[in-house]
Amino acid sequence: MAKPPAGGVFCSTYPSAPACTGQQPSCNFCHVAPPQRNVFGAGLEPHLAPSAPRPLSDTDFAYALPTALKAVETEDADGDGVSNLVEIQRGTFPGDPNSVPADTGHCQAGENPQYDVCRYDARFAYKRLLLDFCGVPPTYAQMKELSALSASDQLTRMDAELDRCTQSEFWRGKNGQLWKLAHPKIRPVATFKAGPEDTGTNPLGDYYDDYALYAYAQIDDHDAREVMTAKYYVRRETHPTRYTAVPSLPTQVMEEPHRAGNLTSKWSILYFVMFSAMPRNAASQAYRAYLGLDIAKQEGLFSIPGEPRDYDHAGVTSPGCAACHATLDPLTYPFRNYQGIYINDYPTSAHYVPDRLEKYFSDVSPIITQTPEAGYLFGQKVNNLIEWAEVGANSDAFAISAVTDYWKLLVGHPPTPEENAEFVATWKRFKGTHQYRVQRMLHDLIRTEAYGAP
Repeated sequence: MAKPPAGGVFCSTYPSAPACTGQQPSCNFCHVAPPQRNVFGAGLEPHLAPSAPRPLSDTDFAYALPTALKAVETEDADGDGVSNLVEIQRGTFPGDPNSVPADTGHCQAGENPQYDVCRYDARFAYKRLLLDFCGVPPTYAQMKELSALSASDQLTRMDAELDRCTQSEFWRGKNGQLWKLAHPKIRPVATFKAGPEDTGTNPLGDYYDDYALYAYAQIDDHDAREVMTAKYYVRRETHPTRYTAVPSLPTQVMEEPHRAGNLTSKWSILYFVMFSAMPRNAASQAYRAYLGLDIAKQEGLFSIPGEPRDYDHAGVTSPGCAACHATLDPLTYPFRNYQGIYINDYPTSAHYVPDRLEKYFSDVSPIITQTPEAGYLFGQKVNNLIEWAEVGANSDAFAISAVTDYWKLLVGHPPTPEENAEFVATWKRFKGTHQYRVQRMLHDLIRTEAYGAP
């Protein structure tokens, strides 16, 4: 069986491993899909309390796992020529032969005709910056001017250009770079688009409001956490694009005390809750979109004792489901009273309805009305969705996810093991020094070797 506590025990054993920096490894570190093990998990199994009867309790498993991990450190589970311990220390996966630490340190000193391929090169970073933030390459004259500056003045010029370009339509306008980052969070469906602009054939909600709030939280020294916690909405004006926080919008209906940023927008509630009594999809989408943790990939599992309870008689207590639902269902309870689409009483749709399950879904199962509103996020109790959003927005997971989004957009791929030190420094400064201000974090990111070394 897969054991969700394994991630925490692994990180207690290897606290400096890249997989443990502000996060935990997913179950896929040892499993293809629970309970099927990959080659690393299969190699670990014989050393895991071999004389104890199965299944192991969580307590016995947690006690035995460190010894088993130490027993296989010198082995090479995936046959890629690198020991399990080195792969753990370098941030690659000992169960995947295609995941191997890069052989670095062989770059030859000196410049090619264009760039210094060994080190951070401001000319390379400058060209990349203008393409990424403004959508246009530098002119020959701009490159010559930059090359004539001192190293410190080059960085000053790049800072100024970043600030200029993040005012551009390419960066903040409709379908610009910020909207591109928001796509997987909002998951637009043109058929269901409501509102005065680009209305679909079956309008449900105006998800342009969601893009506006997301973009607003990313710009102008605003707090990025408010994409999850805002009690306000954001109005978008065009030519040029401007975003303004407002207390209400004609396209939004959620009661102010129950608003939690884009988690409770009309689009999110209608589309992700829809007709369900137990809105697991809304919870898992919020967990994935804003905290970067995909339960379907066995990420971010923090099992709660006694869960899942299966209040809606969905079969989630079965052995193949319980490992994930012991996390997912407690994540879902705070969404309990957020009404999705209810055809027979449509005016309640996209609203907070305190007795929603009792009034509309009492026939789903004999115990559905016992579903609590209090749940758990990262193993911490939260009494409602407002607390859920606050805990999530202040977590390492939020900071890591936000910086990962920009890393993938600007560097071109998720952080590699070789980039991990720079990545960790960037997200920690984003959370600490910069207090979740994206604009400040971007000035750090364009100075990383991952961004500026050709």
